[in-house]
Amino acid sequence: MLERALILGGFVVGSVAAADPKFTLVDVPQHRYEGGWEHFVGGGVAVFDCDGDHLPDVFAAGGSNSAVLMRNRGNMVFEAETPDALMLSGVVGAYPLDVDSDGHLDLAVLRVGENLLLQGDGACGFQPFEMAGFDGRDRWTTAFSATWEADHELPTLAFGNYVDRDDPKGPFEACDTSEIFRPGADGYEMTVLEPGYCPLSMLFSDWGRLGRADLRVSNDRHYYVRGGQEQLWAMEAVPRLYGAKDGWRDHQLWGMGIAARDLDGDGMSEVYLTSMGDQRLQRLSGTGPSFEDVPYEMGTTAHRPYQGGDGRPSTGWHVSFGDVQNDGLDDIFVTKGNVEQMPGSAMEDPNNLLIQGPDGRFEEFGGVAGLADMARSRGAAMSDLDLDGRLDLVVVNRRAPLRVYRNETEETGNWISVLIGQSGANRNAIGAWLEVDKGDRVLAREITVGGGHAGGVFGPEHFGLGAVEAVRVRVIWPDGLETDWMDVPVNTASSIWRNGDAIIRSSD
Repeated sequence: MLERALILGGFVVGSVAAADPKFTLVDVPQHRYEGGWEHFVGGGVAVFDCDGDHLPDVFAAGGSNSAVLMRNRGNMVFEAETPDALMLSGVVGAYPLDVDSDGHLDLAVLRVGENLLLQGDGACGFQPFEMAGFDGRDRWTTAFSATWEADHELPTLAFGNYVDRDDPKGPFEACDTSEIFRPGADGYEMTVLEPGYCPLSMLFSDWGRLGRADLRVSNDRHYYVRGGQEQLWAMEAVPRLYGAKDGWRDHQLWGMGIAARDLDGDGMSEVYLTSMGDQRLQRLSGTGPSFEDVPYEMGTTAHRPYQGGDGRPSTGWHVSFGDVQNDGLDDIFVTKGNVEQMPGSAMEDPNNLLIQGPDGRFEEFGGVAGLADMARSRGAAMSDLDLDGRLDLVVVNRRAPLRVYRNETEETGNWISVLIGQSGANRNAIGAWLEVDKGDRVLAREITVGGGHAGGVFGPEHFGLGAVEAVRVRVIWPDGLETDWMDVPVNTASSIWRNGDAIIRSSD
């Protein structure tokens, strides 16, 4: 039994006795992510409600196999029902978002080949968008993010391209350029991002809460070899890279995935970067976009397998934040797995579940929780699949079956889930900040599309609360409008809808 207590200034201000996390495998349709070297990376999964029944459905990349849509029938029952438009090969990953703000979630599908923007019909049917100026191109695309800028009706889309397959001198030092599609007067206008350093994850985020989302890109040093680094693009009229004069610090790693979350209650998001070797948790320090690694003693590096007997360095891929015990402290899930047969890296490399303690440090619970899979895991998603208030897991494996894990942790704390939306463009309020005041601290959450490894989740934001029985919530909308604090009942799903200046809150 874990005793969870939040300590502020030396005083215990809230606690809950949380049982050890426990996950069990669920029987789901067989699906594998397969393929040659172009599918060593990728294997993402999009989790979203494609038919409006409030149950999250699962769209998983297949690589050389067909992608699959698994419909959620409730109580962790999934059926493979893939419409023709999604029965695609060459899929690396996918991200859900409402491109046209019609209330139905769409998909950005990343491929080895032509990328696709697919319009959802609200009944899990899809068809290609007709978007002037958008070009899916023919690339090896491995990263994606989206945001809404200014008063545009359509999102700004970023596609990260990996190795240039046509470069005869490749694959090493043959990183491809990436591109941004911004809405213009006559449709989308493409801007090439160069230099490219082989991105495997990207995320639009308002890193300093300054009112603008910039583009963080995590790059794979295995192919850029030298001269490259992690990147942060300032989304000015002409995007530019932040540099030392802005406060940006150089970081070089074998970058695989990104996630951002305010872990310490200061209102600013920490950034977690997965890698071959150590995983990097970074926080803002100094002026400008100056990020520094948190101390090794925080327990977030997860740099070697914790069981299985293979002492070589780990290879991290997807990362998700989420409070799996609902104790009010966010935890970290990281998928692991050798690229293929890299002798310097661990072959038996179980996935991590890093549980946060009251002092902010993390401890490994993957084995205890039943998540120590030795398959080569890639993409993943953390979502409440059965609507019981506990976060479940989906994991895509390379050349091994997809796994779905049900969270059966006992004696969990209280929780809320909150879905926000607004009329007009950017219906799902991408770029908004959702704040939950639980008395002893405020939990801040930015609404984003992107990050992870080749896939993401769209749905209500889940907050664990521990023993707290009364909370207030407010939204800071993308245009800066702040709602008043609203009381929200615990252990319920709530929605907050904005129509102009009018705010409507409802709870299930």
